[in-house]
Amino acid sequence: MSQPVQHPPNTAHKPTASFLLAEQERRKKRLTGMLSQDLPTLPNYVLDLNALLSSQTVDLKKVSKVIRTDPSLSAQVLRLCNSALFGLRRRVINIEQAAVLLGTERLRTLVLTCSLMQFAGKRLPSAQLMTYWQHSFLTALLSERIARQVDYFEKEQAYLCGLLHDIGQLPLSILVLEEESKNRRLPPPGWLDNILMERDYFEMDHCKVGRWMAVAWNFMPSYVDVFEHHHAPERASHDPHLVGIVAAADQFLMTQVIPDPSAASKVTPQDAAGAEAAAAEAPTTENGAEAASEAAASPAAEPEEPTFLQTCLPRLNEEERQAVLELLQTEYIHLLPLVQIGLANADSAGEEVKAIAPPTIRG
Repeated sequence: MSQPVQHPPNTAHKPTASFLLAEQERRKKRLTGMLSQDLPTLPNYVLDLNALLSSQTVDLKKVSKVIRTDPSLSAQVLRLCNSALFGLRRRVINIEQAAVLLGTERLRTLVLTCSLMQFAGKRLPSAQLMTYWQHSFLTALLSERIARQVDYFEKEQAYLCGLLHDIGQLPLSILVLEEESKNRRLPPPGWLDNILMERDYFEMDHCKVGRWMAVAWNFMPSYVDVFEHHHAPERASHDPHLVGIVAAADQFLMTQVIPDPSAASKVTPQDAAGAEAAAAEAPTTENGAEAASEAAASPAAEPEEPTFLQTCLPRLNEEERQAVLELLQTEYIHLLPLVQIGLANADSAGEEVKAIAPPTIRG
């Protein structure tokens, strides 16, 4: 009986190394073109607002006049001031009062965020933006709480940098959708927020893209530092402590298995009230935090030693790092359901998820 003929493996459809390199270069060129040509420019009034709000004596009438030139910005300013983030007992209906409450940096970041979401919202599906904002809001809130814990003086910057630290992911996601629509090779599963996979596919990562965007939009150096180095805080040069705070919040969340935010879209007002009540009554002792962690949305097993905190916050001693870890575990339990409900409410109302903070979150 004759032996079957052994055919060589079919390599006709396997891309060659030169082809892969050419494709990588093509994607990089498209990405840089997107950043230099498609990235929305800042409205002209941003510089005017910066100048007005940075002066020692703020002219509220001039500030209000500039804000009113953009109806969308006016609505977002009032919406933010009336969100639970400020915890005001009375609704703010006056633009002048709202401008004072927001302050220069938060107002400027609101303008940038609106521009960013107009850029991404036209190209990315709502579910993908929901996932992006869920991680961003959680990182912002946890960064703010770490800043309080370690007595970092710029708590507001910690919040805002946490909110926007991953802006470089948006152009990458947009490009992947373009590639998919043209039936081209896609990055492997789990590529997003994986620096090595991003570099292999795009020849750059979201940190480099974020730095590009921050420089293009004239962010403060501390913001540029966070966007570029939140995956490698030891490389930060302008404000390593701020970068470490945001990196600690970001890396902690990466160890958690966070439910899909779209699953919260079916939450009823009664469920929302119950979640807020449960969060308010959640135990805050060490033993209580452990019990709450077990009841959370499938968190990953706690490492014996918080090594990421040693890298992110080297100034702290072991006891201080342990206190930060316990803070993160407890606050995560409190914040996750509130963030999901806030995003679900915004989505069910048919609004773009582009506000600076979800409406149901309380400080």
